Amino acid sequence: MSSALVLFAEGSEELEAITIVNILRRGVISVTFAGLTEGALRGSRGIVIVPDTTLDAVFNQDFDLIVLPGGQPGTRNLKADARVLQLLQRFAAQGKLVAAICAAPSVLAEAGLLNGKQATCYPSCLEDYPQVHVQTSAMIEDGKFITSRGPGTAMDFALLLLEKLTNASTRQTVETALVR
Repeated sequence: MSSALVLFAEGSEELEAITIVNILRRGVISVTFAGLTEGALRGSRGIVIVPDTTLDAVFNQDFDLIVLPGGQPGTRNLKADARVLQLLQRFAAQGKLVAAICAAPSVLAEAGLLNGKQATCYPSCLEDYPQVHVQTSAMIEDGKFITSRGPGTAMDFALLLLEKLTNASTRQTVETALVR
């Protein structure tokens, strides 16, 4: 069974995080939803979420995919956490899937992972990173890096991640059950 690590910081976008966790779990992916800190965290829209565990508890575990939701100040909190940057660099060095949505592709850029790569994000979130080839598509895949624009693309983004971890048939089964 494939596995995914979805991080959540104080101020992360709830819709993106929960949609990703939900869709991947529907596809029978082993998802670990980890908070940067212990206990309940308030998302960008004021919704209180209790992640499964903490980043410290799973930092040395092996996963097939890492995903960062966007939102503010969640993205700034992810970007300011040295553990997150180190984890992203480790995943990239191991050739694993690294994904981010909304403002969170800027965390990948901060970690130096998008240099010379194509990416998309919430408008203007990558303007401080001229080394990234920013596109306006809903989703961009460049090698093992997958980026998406924002809350409105969360469902399609999550389904794409599911397909990458499984196959097109599993994605179709999950998507059909969603009655889209």
